Amino acid sequence: MILIADSGSTKTDWCLITHDNEIRNFQTIGMNPYFIDSEGIENELEKNLLPYVNVQLINKVFFYGSGCGSLQKRDVIREPLEGFFRLANVEVEHDLLAAARSLCGNKYGIACILGTGSNSCLYDGNNILENVPSVGYFFGDEGSGAYLGKMLISSYLRDELPDDIKKLFEIKYQYRFDYILNAIYKQAFPNRFLASFSMFLSEQISHPYVHQLVYDAFDKFFYYQISHYTDYKNYQLSCTGSIGYQYNDIFLKVADKWKMKVSEICKTPMQGLINYHNKISI
Repeated sequence: MILIADSGSTKTDWCLITHDNEIRNFQTIGMNPYFIDSEGIENELEKNLLPYVNVQLINKVFFYGSGCGSLQKRDVIREPLEGFFRLANVEVEHDLLAAARSLCGNKYGIACILGTGSNSCLYDGNNILENVPSVGYFFGDEGSGAYLGKMLISSYLRDELPDDIKKLFEIKYQYRFDYILNAIYKQAFPNRFLASFSMFLSEQISHPYVHQLVYDAFDKFFYYQISHYTDYKNYQLSCTGSIGYQYNDIFLKVADKWKMKVSEICKTPMQGLINYHNKISI
């Protein structure tokens, strides 16, 4: 049996492929090693994954996660997985490789992730050739849920929102100034807190201010990330992630402005990963 995990900062989607090709899906919290340690991962697996799978029958585990770019961070994930799945070969890779394998398969292309965070790469069908660093929610992550939330909250705290949007925001959240700052600077997972405001933006997307905010966020994503790839206009672009999927019409408009062809936009890379690993295991 094969177990595949696609982990962002907010949640982890798990897919078990049985010997007769039956698909079983599970979900746990996000396992970004910048925000959770091995002990936290062990606790989460024991509580919300292991009760539903037979570890003795799993011979391969493919874990793709945000924050897994370095060997040190991958080990934070690998060690608890190997501790539970002792009979399995465990492979831990960056979520960028998941996006590339899912979206591009064995073809050249630019794959991008637009979820809680953002990232992108130029892929040759086997390996990631180039990666423009997204530098995280504090310095970058343009186009992501965290970035959208940061722009919205920044405008709210500076009293720059249109009156009607400000009123709707205050009715929905009723957050005090100090609560927001505490959630961002003192509490765990500030990126998730910021990204949570994307729901509000999606509800108000018909408002010109909100539409422009999302458009500008995607435009900055192309400016700071996509346009830095060698001959970027020569490649097709594919996107996975809840934000790209939610605002796909705006994303397509921005891509057109940058004269890029978009071949696919999907909410998660899981189906593409299932296809990829089924193909290579034949």
